[in-house]
Amino acid sequence: MKINFICLSFFAAALTLASCSVTQTPTGTEVTQLHADVMRLASDDFEGRAIGTPSADKAAAYIESRFKEIGLLPKGTDGYLQHFSFIPQGHGQIHHVGDSTVMGKSLVKEIKGKNVIGLIDNGRPYTIVIGAHYDHLGWGDENSLWTGEKAIHNGADDNASGVSAMIQLASDLMENDKSPKYNYLFIAFSGEEKGLWGSNYFSKNPTIPIESMNCMLNMDMVGRMNTEKALSISGTGTTAIWEPLLTEKNTFGFKLIFDKSGIGPSDHSSFYNQGVPVLHFFTGQHADYHKPTDDYDKINYDGLENVTSYILSLVKSLNTQEKLAFTKTAEPAQQNTSFKVTLGVMPDYMFGGEGMRIDGVKENRPASNAGMKQGDVVLKMGDFKIIDMTSYMEALGKFNEGQTIQVEILRDGKTIALPVTFK
Repeated sequence: MKINFICLSFFAAALTLASCSVTQTPTGTEVTQLHADVMRLASDDFEGRAIGTPSADKAAAYIESRFKEIGLLPKGTDGYLQHFSFIPQGHGQIHHVGDSTVMGKSLVKEIKGKNVIGLIDNGRPYTIVIGAHYDHLGWGDENSLWTGEKAIHNGADDNASGVSAMIQLASDLMENDKSPKYNYLFIAFSGEEKGLWGSNYFSKNPTIPIESMNCMLNMDMVGRMNTEKALSISGTGTTAIWEPLLTEKNTFGFKLIFDKSGIGPSDHSSFYNQGVPVLHFFTGQHADYHKPTDDYDKINYDGLENVTSYILSLVKSLNTQEKLAFTKTAEPAQQNTSFKVTLGVMPDYMFGGEGMRIDGVKENRPASNAGMKQGDVVLKMGDFKIIDMTSYMEALGKFNEGQTIQVEILRDGKTIALPVTFK
């Protein structure tokens, strides 16, 4: 998942798991094909799946082989593949090219990627798009939060979990959907970590007409469901039926956290911008995000199976619906990183209470220097009350380097005031 630090921000052997319905882990635990897909995609053999690398191509080939095995029709521009290329231009900006170009005096080489696309064609006028990104950070790049020795970032949750759930949904819909009202298009995107490159390219060069897309369902980091069974779903305001339908289909005991906005830090945004109703499923941030420790042994497989089953029930329920009407949503305020200062924390995006709960603290930054800890809830910054992420970001934009403010936090049921100096 491409999440900026909004001014805060066991092994993995080279597995050769067979694509059978049941296999064994090295510890002898029986796992399903869903587990096997996560373990394969998050193995060292794929070296973190960084876009433009032979290892990413190997991961794409694995996903293609699974699409073929399931029986999906190829719907790329080269069989199952859709090739694209970009030149980075700094700060996540991209420029589509044919070869390479000169920026100043330096030759900047294009980065080549590929989306993997498969279709269940039921002969219907409208199509449900189901997607997830398969790329990650390789051995670590500018988005890595790892400060130790260089290591493979396997991205088991980010986003082998989402791709594996998508593959499972393709298999389930191919085998069990006996009276479908829609076609189903499955897309594994690359380049998400660089700035939604693959989905951006597809949305502007679709292999089916945009107007035929009923909705787009995106799964990014759905493998680490916590004990509260919290499930964040964004885009619930992009069509009127989402929230009541999602609530009705929640037979799994999830603590649902809705966000109406169609704009967010993952591939659904590219479809929302083309007028397609979207949903983005996310089980939350964790300490292994964008680190080599995001490995397959950390995945909550029961939770992942339940999320996949939940989405399957949602998709099947849409068989009673006509084409969904798109609703434009209000864009989140201050969704940028142009602040003059940073607090140096990662927010807990799954927190549903008042304030901004801290999910991680970066060393030697204003928050850590002031004594803030993981789990603290920021209630007030200076004169500004913090109600949610939006108010937190609005408040952060009011401060300057060198300024010292009082920050009120809630810790273990007590309110504490800490002096914070922005440096």
